[in-house]
Amino acid sequence: MKFSIVIPSYRRADLLSLCLRSLEQFAPENCEIIVVDDCSAEGIISKTAADFSFVKILRLETQSGFCLASNAGILAAQGEFVELLNDDTEVTPGWAEAALLAFENPEVGAVAPLVLQTGTAYLIDSAGDEYHSGGFARKRFHNCMLEDIPLEPKFVFGASGSSAFYRKAALEKAGLFPTEFGAYFEDVDLAHRLNNLGFRTWFEPSSIVWHAVSASHGRKPSREVLALQSLNEERVFWRNIDSRHIPTHLAVLGLKAIRRAREGNLIPFCKGRLRAFRELPELLSHKRRFARVG
Repeated sequence: MKFSIVIPSYRRADLLSLCLRSLEQFAPENCEIIVVDDCSAEGIISKTAADFSFVKILRLETQSGFCLASNAGILAAQGEFVELLNDDTEVTPGWAEAALLAFENPEVGAVAPLVLQTGTAYLIDSAGDEYHSGGFARKRFHNCMLEDIPLEPKFVFGASGSSAFYRKAALEKAGLFPTEFGAYFEDVDLAHRLNNLGFRTWFEPSSIVWHAVSASHGRKPSREVLALQSLNEERVFWRNIDSRHIPTHLAVLGLKAIRRAREGNLIPFCKGRLRAFRELPELLSHKRRFARVG
């Protein structure tokens, strides 16, 4: 079983070094590890990765964003199975072996590990993703204490992109990550396409990854990031969800607008949604094209 790990990175060489040190300790033998340097300043990411002899480096000549960098690494990977790792993660003993066992079921296209928040006493970041047809996604059990949640292996909607395992053939059939997203909600959009193609996502709690949540981009997102998140969340709905859920979606939008207004973030919320509405013909066309492919 050939297994590859892809790590897109563009700024935080310090975090990448910690991630690679954990892989040096715990990665399976003959595992291919690819660091995608998304045109980092002065090549700092490539220089950091070069300190680890087992790492293959793929440097992009222009900064391309998380989706395109991830896709480049996936396409370069030789493994039958690929894990996408954020550069602000650290793996644990046996994490890969536990997850890869799930692929013995040919229906499984992705595996979600148990992701815990770095620097906490076992606070959960995600136990896979879930999606509401009204148009919002969330990480299962996010910010819950591990000891309070009776976790069990099971099928879930999708895997969080911070540390998701994929069957490469399923990724290629689904069309990889949507490059126009740049970052945010790309894993949710991909999960929809995998599900529509008949692939399922397995949550494996014995596969554990630590995640320094938002360390690569900052814990308090800028208004530009908030607008991009709003845009991509809206794109996911129109690219994937049946029109019968539009009334529920409109109600969800109203509640979200109230919440964002209370937070002082109504402008970036509206900016993102309005841009998505301007893209509706293209978004609906994507849904029709993929429905034919699926």
